[in-house]
Amino acid sequence: MPVRIVGLLLGVGALALGAGCAKKDQGEVQGSGVKLIKAGTLTVCTHLPYAPFQSKDARGEVVGFDVDVMELVAKKLGVKQAIVDTPFEGIKSGQDLNTGKCDAAAAGMTITEERQKVMDFSVPYFDATQAMLVKVGKPYRSLDDLRGRKVGVQAATTGRDYARGFEKEKGLQLVEFEDLAAEQQALATGQIEAAINDLPVWAEYIKENPGGFEVAAEFNTGEQYGISVKKGGNPELLRTINEELTRAKQDGTYDTLYEKWIGRKPNA
Repeated sequence: MPVRIVGLLLGVGALALGAGCAKKDQGEVQGSGVKLIKAGTLTVCTHLPYAPFQSKDARGEVVGFDVDVMELVAKKLGVKQAIVDTPFEGIKSGQDLNTGKCDAAAAGMTITEERQKVMDFSVPYFDATQAMLVKVGKPYRSLDDLRGRKVGVQAATTGRDYARGFEKEKGLQLVEFEDLAAEQQALATGQIEAAINDLPVWAEYIKENPGGFEVAAEFNTGEQYGISVKKGGNPELLRTINEELTRAKQDGTYDTLYEKWIGRKPNA
């Protein structure tokens, strides 16, 4: 047999073997119609750290409000939850879902019209508000007080987009950071005078650093968080997520998780 034909047959065999292995690594949860990229596992993309929604505890385990919410979905499906830490840009663009990096994304992510074009969102599960954090003792109480000053924002977030809307009008010098930890560190070390991000995130940071920081202003942007799945790619998983969110709000589970991570019941 010519070497060229042998090589071709070997190549075809390798492709078939690879396809077989890939198929074994994927699975459909029996009786639900939910398709998972890895059998027996609900793989969830997030971006760390973003406490109290997701962060690592002293043991290095990822914990938080979003983690507990998605654990409800995993238990409903009878599978384990696996969390993938990945840059937020890949999450909000839908790329991580489209490439099969994860089944769903839960990353304290605001539902926007732009994001809805590239991914499917669950029903809203958290009402968010933007806020401005400063060091205790600083005189800043509004964006007007920060004219000509450096203000930190997190890349690819709605907080950044909100601040950009006032950048020229208020004369702000926006400094963009890749993640929350870098933004917090910049404020703590005086690289910036104020930082804008979601209110619950700052509340958690103040709790961890008592006496050092305070929320100087809140901006009611009407934002709501949602959990996302691939656009048109997994309607049964989206249905299951929505059912679990609805059930949790009806039976009190949601309020229990809210008090555990955020500190007070919604609308309390």
